[in-house]
Amino acid sequence: MSEKGRHDYAATVVWTGNSGEGTKHYRAFSRDHEITCDSKPTIFGSADPAFLGDSSRYNPEELLLSSLSACHMLWYLHLCANAGITVTEYTDNATGRMIETTNGSGYFESVTLKPRIRIGAADDSELATSLHDKAHSFCFIANSVNFDVGCEPEILTG
Repeated sequence: MSEKGRHDYAATVVWTGNSGEGTKHYRAFSRDHEITCDSKPTIFGSADPAFLGDSSRYNPEELLLSSLSACHMLWYLHLCANAGITVTEYTDNATGRMIETTNGSGYFESVTLKPRIRIGAADDSELATSLHDKAHSFCFIANSVNFDVGCEPEILTG
């Protein structure tokens, strides 16, 4: 049992990319891996294709961007429900920028969430827009990163 207010998570990441030579040299291995959490479906991961990864699999950068987007959305939906705003559609086309440094490392410089939300015709679109700032301040993932996370919402009614 976790302490009140503390939530523990576990994930297992298994590298599946040994092509027979292990990491004998940089191009000798695949970046493929599998991510599992409890008994949930497996996430098939790899590196970004720029780093010799498989473009048909999720890469860590996409998963970070998706985590920020999903956390914001979940908080936003919660806050709208509490405020009496009926959200009927929510789609976020989030983007992020990672900067690769000269030594080969890198970092995320920024992420921009671009949620497109449809609310009820009688709902307050100004309040719906303002709740994005509150959602951002509550988002567990956004509170855990050291780069700017912006939000450019579009609110539709009806």
